[in-house]
Amino acid sequence: MRILHVVTLHTPTHAFGGPTRVALSLCRGLRERGEEATLIALGDGFPGPLPRQVEEVPARLFRARHVLPRFEVSGITSPSLLARAWRLARSADVVHVHLMRDLITLPFALAALAAGTPLVLQTHGMVDPTEKRVARLVDALGVRRVLRRADAVLYLTDRERRETAAVVAPAPIAPQHRLVNGVAAQPERRTAQGPPVILYLARIQEGKRPGDFVAAMPAVLARHPDARFVLAGPDTGALAETLARAEALGVRGALHHIGPVDGREAVMALLRSAHVFVLPSVQDAFSVSVLEAMSVGTPVVVTGTTGLAPDVARAGAGRVIPDGSAVADAVLDLLDPAANEKSSSAAFELVRADFTLGGVLDTLQRVYARVAPRRPLTR
Repeated sequence: MRILHVVTLHTPTHAFGGPTRVALSLCRGLRERGEEATLIALGDGFPGPLPRQVEEVPARLFRARHVLPRFEVSGITSPSLLARAWRLARSADVVHVHLMRDLITLPFALAALAAGTPLVLQTHGMVDPTEKRVARLVDALGVRRVLRRADAVLYLTDRERRETAAVVAPAPIAPQHRLVNGVAAQPERRTAQGPPVILYLARIQEGKRPGDFVAAMPAVLARHPDARFVLAGPDTGALAETLARAEALGVRGALHHIGPVDGREAVMALLRSAHVFVLPSVQDAFSVSVLEAMSVGTPVVVTGTTGLAPDVARAGAGRVIPDGSAVADAVLDLLDPAANEKSSSAAFELVRADFTLGGVLDTLQRVYARVAPRRPLTR
């Protein structure tokens, strides 16, 4: 089966993280099962020719053009990609679009409808009811149409299911199916050693609240003066402010900013080195970084508004906090050796039981079989 996974953007620093990482992971897993999965996206920030492969996944990347800079990632496009969208969609057995209100994924979804190719949409919590005038115009121009006419719409949480359906209400949405994010099963969990390492690994942007990570430093350092705080990930607008806050608090010397981390092996090694993983984000529907941290047995600190919060709380895989002001207390709690060991074991077992990539792929292939019944799946 030939499957196209369409996302908005890929960059050398993985600046548009979550949806692209999910698409790559699904493509890689499907290819290991014998399917012909390909990534289609814009490429931006590459000094030379665009790569034809991303993390072992064949990719069709098109040079990004920033036609509406004020809308950031939603305002980039490629006339070349759009000109080929119908033909690319027509050549596939299934088109799987990681949908947002933008100038790439939405036009490609419309092209798939026009081509008559089975269409699967995955919104990653990015399409919800809004009062913003431009977003409502985009909904009227195409979002509602593709949500109604797709063959399947995938959601991460019940909240996302309700909110996506509300975008098209009172008209009915296409059949909805739950598909969680998954990660590869990892070797037996690690035991934290050495001075405490507290890790933030995500895009450095306001919505992910890196400032709350830094604000927790003085209280933690007062009890653990040898602790190291590691700030990792591409800067998407909040790095200067975050570093300035560390300077103002007098803790800049304990904050190690290492920038983007390239490659899965390097990411997993960094996660294994941490005693606690902190992501005080208020905008993550279902963070892959949190899943990856737990997959190696690193306890996590997340806010109650994130999609994984109920699972973390139920399993005792870390601490769920009401807001960023509670980061320090949660980290201090998890630096207790007994608490860390207990939460580490719970995190590892949670991912093994509920969030391995194999189980996610099983669910996804069943969805593909429903929407393209005449196109047999390879097993």
